[in-house]
Amino acid sequence: MKVLLVSANTVRTPYYVYPLGLDYVASSISGRHRVKIADINVGGKAQSILDLLRDFDPEVIGISIRNIDNVDASDSRNFIKKYRDLILAIRKNSGAVILLGGSGFTIFPERLMRVLEPDYGIIGEGERMAAFLEALESGKDPSSLPGVIAPGAREAFPPPLDTPFPRTVTADSAALFYIARGGMLNLQSKRGCTYRCIYCTYPHIEGAALRLIPAEDVADTARKLEQAGARYLYLTDSVFNTSYDHSTDVARAFMRKGVSVPWGAFFAPTRPPEGYYRELRRAGLTHVEFGTEALADKMLASYRKPFRIDDVFSAHKAALDSGLYVAHYILLGGPGENGDTVRETLDNAERLDNTVIFFFCGIRIFPHTEIYETALREGQISESDDLLEPVFYQSRSISGEEIIRTVEERSHGHENWFIGSGGNKAARLVSRLHKKGHTGPLWEYMIR
Repeated sequence: MKVLLVSANTVRTPYYVYPLGLDYVASSISGRHRVKIADINVGGKAQSILDLLRDFDPEVIGISIRNIDNVDASDSRNFIKKYRDLILAIRKNSGAVILLGGSGFTIFPERLMRVLEPDYGIIGEGERMAAFLEALESGKDPSSLPGVIAPGAREAFPPPLDTPFPRTVTADSAALFYIARGGMLNLQSKRGCTYRCIYCTYPHIEGAALRLIPAEDVADTARKLEQAGARYLYLTDSVFNTSYDHSTDVARAFMRKGVSVPWGAFFAPTRPPEGYYRELRRAGLTHVEFGTEALADKMLASYRKPFRIDDVFSAHKAALDSGLYVAHYILLGGPGENGDTVRETLDNAERLDNTVIFFFCGIRIFPHTEIYETALREGQISESDDLLEPVFYQSRSISGEEIIRTVEERSHGHENWFIGSGGNKAARLVSRLHKKGHTGPLWEYMIR
């Protein structure tokens, strides 16, 4: 069968993100199927997909829905209409079976089936598409497969896959497009998350148990990405250091395999083992992004974070002492937030030296999370709300507007403090630096 895989993501700020999920899906499909990947970010508009429909004439089109919105209360943007317009255009130009998948779809499968009207959807990992194609070819009903949903059916989340997760890496036009815009390509070292953060969808999307990719395989993929032209690598794990042992093994494998490009990842600011960040630095780590979320112990407990303020400062110091660039992401406005906890977080933020801090004021409510259940109990939402249009949790003790106002007032004189991802100011800086040949996430230029 001829299969077209489409990355529908159009988010380009703060930087372009390579759609590695479709590489895994393409690698899982049997060799007898002809597979092409189309990326709207690369083509620049839906017309590029329509041209490919005419030339390739696929029988099955899989569309990856990565983002529902930009998850930013200060500048909320919803992408559903763009997806709807894309699918309508495809319907007018192709009789192919349309299949939806991706992390965004997995959060809202029933709702997106109704709104976007595909033929089928895949909940969870996209590698299930191989079995879907086998069923379709043999005339069987694909909706009987684990994780496959048809219009009108109830969602039933399948157990996570237990496979080696092979990934084919090629220096194709899509990869070259991202390499030309910051040089960054990405990879995984594991799936799943054992943390229980009240707002996070990762345990639902990937499972609540870690499935580790062998360190040697991760390093082999890193080398292939480097050979394809990548000048910076980003590990897309929900939290890279969930397992200190495995993340250290990955770093050591990078050194054994001769990975020479710099890399970064998202970390929890838990208290690290002695020498942890120094060893990762020797293996090429340059950027540490800490999911700190709060600098008030009351809020860290509310968010069910596995660390407290003292751990944050210990991790921060260990990373800086190892010569790494450090950023912190703060998430204000959760259950129990009030004026005192906001001020405590901002007071402690001023103690974080040589860093850049991104403040997100408001927590997006997603199904399958504890904050969803909290919002239901408090009457902020009802079970009939579809939540495709972003809804943000509202603390009973302080409004979102007051939080933003407080952060804005306190941020005067702090050039390294940003509300959200930095908005147009940060995007313009990143774009200028990329055009000058700089690589990576580039927030290190905002460090003060």
